[in-house]
Amino acid sequence: MRKMSFRHSLSLLPLAWIVAGPAQADLDTVRFGVPPWPGVTVKSEVASQLLNAMGYSTEQNELAVGVILNGLTSDDIDVYLGGWYPIEKEMIEPLVADDKVVKLTENINDANSGLVVPEYVHEAGVDSVADLDQYRERFDGEIQGIEAGTGINDAVLAAIDKDKAGLGDWTLRESSTSAMLAYADQRIANREWVTFVGWEPHWMNVSYDLYYLKDADDSGVAEIKSTVWTVVPTELQSEDTNLYRFLSQYRISIADQNDWIYEYSHEERPADEVASEWIRNHYATVAQWLDGVTTKSGEPAIDAVKAQLGS
Repeated sequence: MRKMSFRHSLSLLPLAWIVAGPAQADLDTVRFGVPPWPGVTVKSEVASQLLNAMGYSTEQNELAVGVILNGLTSDDIDVYLGGWYPIEKEMIEPLVADDKVVKLTENINDANSGLVVPEYVHEAGVDSVADLDQYRERFDGEIQGIEAGTGINDAVLAAIDKDKAGLGDWTLRESSTSAMLAYADQRIANREWVTFVGWEPHWMNVSYDLYYLKDADDSGVAEIKSTVWTVVPTELQSEDTNLYRFLSQYRISIADQNDWIYEYSHEERPADEVASEWIRNHYATVAQWLDGVTTKSGEPAIDAVKAQLGS
């Protein structure tokens, strides 16, 4: 089967225009919904390259999350690898309750987010949120945040407002993610003290030696655990048990996705190049994902992947 891989950046158009055509009867083509997030972009590309080697065609449709979820319920999207909990819980759970979609597997689990400090600051005595105020002057009384209106920023502002863990006289410096990291980079290069919003997976965890602070006083700004679900239409298992098996086994370590994001977002390498290179260097992991999975013609999937992508 001819390999096809499309990327659409048309999230403002109606979904039916973007993925026009008859409904897929036998899933010869697997249609991914991909929000514009580096981690999900590379994760979808890795899965697509494996499926291409197995004889499937793939489409990667770059869309807003709401459009993707609607697509899963209207036979326009087959796979969503970015079901981020708890952030998207209120969007996805009603669809699960209505038996329209299935949370197939946790493709990323136990991901951490919250306030971080450089490891040298941790070694100097800052272990939890409660330790920050003891060294307020070293931090200039500031917490570096990301875009205004985001959940973690709101949590920090709430902690300041309620004087949680002694943060009542601190200031949240809101900016863009890139500006926050540029500021942190400068401080870290000079071994100055800084605390900022961190999360996994992200390239910051590759570039810097960071310590995720422990929570204190139920501040809500540290030790925030997240899970990323693979979400598919309810009928996928009956339509294609082979694809369903692969997706149920497609689970990524945080370290691997950190590396993917670093190469794609920080080093600005093409997603397909990052994916193919990683696959060739990690066949043991790929073999676990493809255990019991076959090509469209019934051959072991791992053999087809090695034959197509080489070593």
